[in-house]
Amino acid sequence: MEGITVALSKGRIFEETLPLLAAAGIVPAENPESSRKLIIGTNRADVRVVIVRASDVPTYVQYGAADLGIAGKDVLLEHGGAGLYQPLDLKIAKCRMSVAAPAGFDYAAAVRRGARLRVATKYIETAREHFAAKGVHVDLIKLYGSMELAPLAGLAEAIVDLVSSGGTLNANNLVEVEQIMPISSRLVVNQAALKTKRALIQPVIDAFAKAVP
Repeated sequence: MEGITVALSKGRIFEETLPLLAAAGIVPAENPESSRKLIIGTNRADVRVVIVRASDVPTYVQYGAADLGIAGKDVLLEHGGAGLYQPLDLKIAKCRMSVAAPAGFDYAAAVRRGARLRVATKYIETAREHFAAKGVHVDLIKLYGSMELAPLAGLAEAIVDLVSSGGTLNANNLVEVEQIMPISSRLVVNQAALKTKRALIQPVIDAFAKAVP
């Protein structure tokens, strides 16, 4: 029997996707936070969920290992979105991409002076485009975790990272000095799958569209 595979990541995106899946009549058989399984069945024999790292969702969908996926705009910008149809902003897992710097650092003055700033981020492409558009000279340093540590340890003058409440920044004596863009999660669909499995995929897209707040 032909079926469809949905790529999701653990945590906030998974939790906030559950009501959307329910609207499409799909209920995962297990919670990935408590299950060790990476492929999870659902109440529908023709739908399964694969649990992948957030940054890998677009790759699974692009290459057809998953037919649909849900990924943050931040991840899609870094990935480039090749071969992906992005029909819906699901308006979930909302946050913002921002530049942050230590509370005592005069970021605006450094930019005005034309200083070359060291900026730590895992969002290299987004940061590069942002600073290039402003004509700010930066050396981008790729990190994979705990961006907040980089300025504290003297690795960088500023960071580009996702901010939701700002609590982690405050706890590490960092302040938001610039907002780059709002971020939310998108539905992504494999373009070939949309053609070959339209009867299965289109109803899911339509149900998600109706359920988006």
